[in-house]
Amino acid sequence: MGKQQNWAGNFTYSTQNWHVPKNIEEVQQLVSRLSKLKVVGTRHSFNNIADSTENIVSLENLNQVLALDPEQMTVTVEAGIKYSDLCKYLNEHGFALHNLASLPHISVAGACTTATHGSGDKNSNLATVVRSLEIVTAEGDLVHFSREKDAEEFNAVVVGLGGLGVVTKITLDVVPTYHMRQDLYENLPLSNLKDHFDDIFSSAYSVSLFTDWKDESFNQVWLKELVTDQSKLTRNPTFFEATLAKEKCHPVPGHGSEHCTEQLGEPGIWHDRLPHFHMDFTPSSGKEIQSEFIVPRQYGYDALVALCELQEDISPILHISEIRTIASDDLWMSMNYKQDSVGIHFTFKDDLEAVKKVIPKIEAKLAPYHARPHWGKVFTMEPSQLQALYEKLPEFRKILEKYDPKGKFRNEFLDTYIFE
Repeated sequence: MGKQQNWAGNFTYSTQNWHVPKNIEEVQQLVSRLSKLKVVGTRHSFNNIADSTENIVSLENLNQVLALDPEQMTVTVEAGIKYSDLCKYLNEHGFALHNLASLPHISVAGACTTATHGSGDKNSNLATVVRSLEIVTAEGDLVHFSREKDAEEFNAVVVGLGGLGVVTKITLDVVPTYHMRQDLYENLPLSNLKDHFDDIFSSAYSVSLFTDWKDESFNQVWLKELVTDQSKLTRNPTFFEATLAKEKCHPVPGHGSEHCTEQLGEPGIWHDRLPHFHMDFTPSSGKEIQSEFIVPRQYGYDALVALCELQEDISPILHISEIRTIASDDLWMSMNYKQDSVGIHFTFKDDLEAVKKVIPKIEAKLAPYHARPHWGKVFTMEPSQLQALYEKLPEFRKILEKYDPKGKFRNEFLDTYIFE
């Protein structure tokens, strides 16, 4: 296999030794045989977290739903399945997930192991609905972890950053299927968040604010709300001075909205409203670079004000920035561990050198607010600074050493940010 790149094309993997097992048994054989390896799903990481100089294992063939348990309200899947495929299956059987990321074409295992999130004041990240998981560890053994039986160790391994082994099977909590509507408002002044931060972000099931950082305002507000038989929601013409959109919009100014999920209050099934983009729209390449920083909720407004000082640095190389809230969780290496959070996401243009110049400026502005970078996106933070943000890091190291004592699944990323 020739040189391989990630989804966005901004990162080239370091090895051409790729392995694509057809089943768990082949995964176990590979792990037993190889001295060093890393795992990829849909290649949606923007840094070297999943890179290896020796061997890479792709889970693209492990993509099936294995079991649905209506009594326990769980679904068990192979780790390489994409949310887009899982959502269709669940809805056909009357079930749903509590939340989804903006783009549905990412793998379940990849999203969970990096604590990727959707949004909502009461919605924790996607990893928090993991009920159990199976991992092929360094000797080729299949080890099972569950929320009920493994207590604290379970909280360590769910967001495992690829360091424990190959996740092959995951059981997720599900909920009954539901409908949602999506309404958009335009031009929300940033200053209105000072006194109304909680009012704005609690106004719907999921709230996203989009800005291009050209001025101190948000281009768009996306409100995603549950629709029940009793709810006949009528949106006001204004929302904290923002005005109700009369036409469907794309988050990025100037782009057509045909691939975006339905808006303008039109009710629809959950998996066609929670993401920003339709399930049947699969980007062939991102042509973008993503960064994201998560700050404790109490610092959300102040962090955004601080970033306004970088408008002239950020806006020329930016497609769009999205602000969302995320509920706290108990997963050790989650960016939301023990803290309700605000995610500040940047979708940059495909200019890695320019992005690498502005990221340190963003990190410096956010440092007073204890910003944690998303594990799978571009950041330049010093390892010591990042490590200081995770109180359970010493215990996490011990868990990795327990299941991978010879460092079979370690790479430059883990050596730098976890073990250095």
